[in-house]
Amino acid sequence: MSHSMEAFFVFFHQKKKPWYHVNMWTVSHKIFIGQSPRSMLLTNLKPFLKSKFSRVLQQNRTFIQMRTKLKVVDNSGAKQIMCIQTLKGNKKGARLGDTIVASVKEAQPGGKVAKGKVVYAVVVRAAMQRGRCDGSEVKFDDNAAVLVNKQGEPIGTRVFGPVPHELRKKKHVKILSLAEHIA
Repeated sequence: MSHSMEAFFVFFHQKKKPWYHVNMWTVSHKIFIGQSPRSMLLTNLKPFLKSKFSRVLQQNRTFIQMRTKLKVVDNSGAKQIMCIQTLKGNKKGARLGDTIVASVKEAQPGGKVAKGKVVYAVVVRAAMQRGRCDGSEVKFDDNAAVLVNKQGEPIGTRVFGPVPHELRKKKHVKILSLAEHIA
């Protein structure tokens, strides 16, 4: 009988002492002498819990689709928008450089756009990773967009934060020229 089977047998078939009085345990081929079951359990479960539940705590990184809220990173007056529909892009949703139709959810008073207005926007930062030609991948911490008119020209005169150079392929050169930093 192996060590782990002996410990299992002792653990469940001991009649004189309760299970927490056993002082030698064999768990995954490690012998713990004098440790309480609780500390032994925590010692063995920490790596398991980190691997299994860390994905639950992270942000779900998917396409920008209907009802996704995006931060506005220009000085048009809007602070936050919600995607209504993706115009250019995949059927699943929008990625970097794609144009969307959105509704303004938060706006600064006295800005160029008001709350509730339906606008066009170009996605300039997305939390979902995007592969590049050289094999690297680009992803951002948040989802962000720049408001544009129907012709694709930006409404604001400044773009804050990093903007990926993939926008050049999508013909959004004006947004790149207004950006502070090109990633």
